[in-house]
Amino acid sequence: MHDTKERLSLFWIFALLNYLYADVVALFAIVGSPNLSDAPHLPPWALLSSAVLMEIPIAMIVACRLLPFKANRLANIIAGAILTLINGFLTFVPPLVGARTPALPEYLFFATIETVCTSVIVWQAWTWSAVEAAVSSERIVGNPETELPIG
Repeated sequence: MHDTKERLSLFWIFALLNYLYADVVALFAIVGSPNLSDAPHLPPWALLSSAVLMEIPIAMIVACRLLPFKANRLANIIAGAILTLINGFLTFVPPLVGARTPALPEYLFFATIETVCTSVIVWQAWTWSAVEAAVSSERIVGNPETELPIG
């Protein structure tokens, strides 16, 4: 897999699956708790914010494949940076400043993987060159002058 568009799309799928499974594990912990009234109750704005954050990697899976080079590169840098900063801040800063967090060790495990993955996305997009993008599109379209095969 030499095409950066494919690689970025795959990283977004990987990040999304980690986000989703971390939420499933957290739900298992809540449902399995002896007293459901002690479970966190999120206000509607928090649920909406969570939905918007999850829509970013979902949309980026498709955007990586469809956007032209400049828009694709910029979208990956911005989306990856937003998710890296938010996830990193919400997961790792509260314990550093002494705040108690209900984060499970499993959740910290997933959050670390997610943060590394979105950081890799930002790095891949940042180092992605226009020359590489042009060669990739020639490979896909096929250019008889360069004798590159179609596919």
